[in-house]
Order: sequence, then C-alpha cells, then structure tokens
Amino acid sequence: MTTTEASTFEELASRVDAAAKAVADLEPAAQKVALELKDAVEAIHRDALVTIVRALKTDAREVLFALVDDPTVHLLLSLHEIIRPDPMTLANRVLVEVRPQLQSHGGDVKLDRITDGVAYVRLEGACNGCSMSSVTLRNLVEGALVEGVPSVTGVEVLPNEPSPTLISVDSLFMGPDPEAEGWVKAAPAADLTEGAVSSLSLRSASDVIVVNVEQRLTAYRNECAHEGMPLDNAILDTTNGTLTCPWHGFCYNATSGECLSAPGAQLEQLPLRVDAGLVWIRVGA
Repeated sequence: MTTTEASTFEELASRVDAAAKAVADLEPAAQKVALELKDAVEAIHRDALVTIVRALKTDAREVLFALVDDPTVHLLLSLHEIIRPDPMTLANRVLVEVRPQLQSHGGDVKLDRITDGVAYVRLEGACNGCSMSSVTLRNLVEGALVEGVPSVTGVEVLPNEPSPTLISVDSLFMGPDPEAEGWVKAAPAADLTEGAVSSLSLRSASDVIVVNVEQRLTAYRNECAHEGMPLDNAILDTTNGTLTCPWHGFCYNATSGECLSAPGAQLEQLPLRVDAGLVWIRVGA
C-alpha cells in the first residue's frame, strides 16, 4: 500500500501496528536487523524534527502551535520526546475513577506532584487513618496510579500542609506614581477570559502571561522554568488547577507557579493588582 495524502490517522496507525507485529514474529537475527534499521531511521527523523521545531519556535511560533494540534504531528513529536504527555492530567483522570469508592468510605485523595516516577498524594478522611480499611483504600489509590499511568512506578503519601505564600504583601501596594515603582498597565480585567491563559506584551518588559482560574488572576513571566520556552500556548486545566508547558510537558500549579513535575523549579510570578477594572502588573522598580 502506498501512503497518500488521503491516508487517515487511523490507517497510518494500523500500518504501524501491523508492521510492529510482523517484526515481533521474525526470527531473532532478522528481528535484530529490523530493529536496528528502525532505530537508525528514527534517529535521523528525530534530529530533523528537532531542527524544524527550533526554527519554527524562533521564526514561526503560530505555525508550530497549529502543527502540534494535528494528531499525526503530535504523535510523531511525542514518540521522539520532543513534546511529552502530561502525567499529572492522566493521573488525575485515573483518580476520578477511584474517587467514588474512596468517598463511599468517607475518604478522598489529592494528587500533589509526580517526580521520578513517584506520585505524591495527600489522603483525607478515612484514607488518612491507620485502620485496615484505610490501608485497603491506600492500596486502591496506588494500584490505580501504577496501572493507569505508565510513568508512575510508586506512590507516597504526604502530610496535609498549607501552601506557602509566594508574593509578598508589600510588593502589591501601589504608591502615588505606580509607573515609577515598576507597575505597568496591562489590560482591562474584563478582557482576561476566565479559564484561559492570556499573553500580554508590556512596554519595557518581556512578555507575560496571566492565568485566570475562577476569576483569580495570576501573572507570570512567559518562560517555562525548564528551558525558558514560551507558555502562551500552555494547557490550562481548571478542574485540576494545573498549567502544562506545551513543549516538554512540565506541569505547574496554575495559581502558585510551583512545578509539579520537578519540585524546586518555579515559574516567576509577578505582582498583580486590579484597580478600577484595570489590571496592573509590576515588572520591576
């Protein structure tokens, strides 16, 4: 069968599956040659794709973002780990399935982060006790995450603690001359859509993004803590409260900027105020 422009994503995927099955059925010597050929071709493809992505990132970001939305392109970039799936979103989807059983026993679970294959969770109610029932519920959570999220190999329970404050109170006050203190008029608050990430260009400052979660506005510099990649096309999940970089899948707490994929990393949060319906962002003195 010759590949044509009319081939659908499902047809292409079926061909890959059939070829992989055929290779698995080969004699060991032939299978080794086939796999070496596959690895060599994939190495060439990955090198070329990285070059293309870097060029588009510099000169045509909008084109790159549109391409990534195509399922075939997204799959190809994911296979070569140029973009990575977000394990946090997948893990939270898994927990949705087990949460009714936990709640029926008076408990609940909250996913904190995933680091080096370990999912860190906080257990509530009956799940946080020491009875045999709580042990069963903990095992339910661990089994669901390990089985349902390929990157998770274990689960650890964290104590329930309050989140730290990241922006000092003093930095939020505006004096009689706000612009002299580093405050910049950003946008009307009504223009910052709820449940969305808004990219803003401020004079005398690098680009910033404003995240709107249930009308709670948070401003960050438009740079992922991983490699400084732009976040204006980041995936905002208001249900889970996460913001995911579209490039390498680094996941952040949307309202604090704490990195959930690599604890210790942090988005640079900027002081933000709303005055008379206008958003001000402080970018420096």
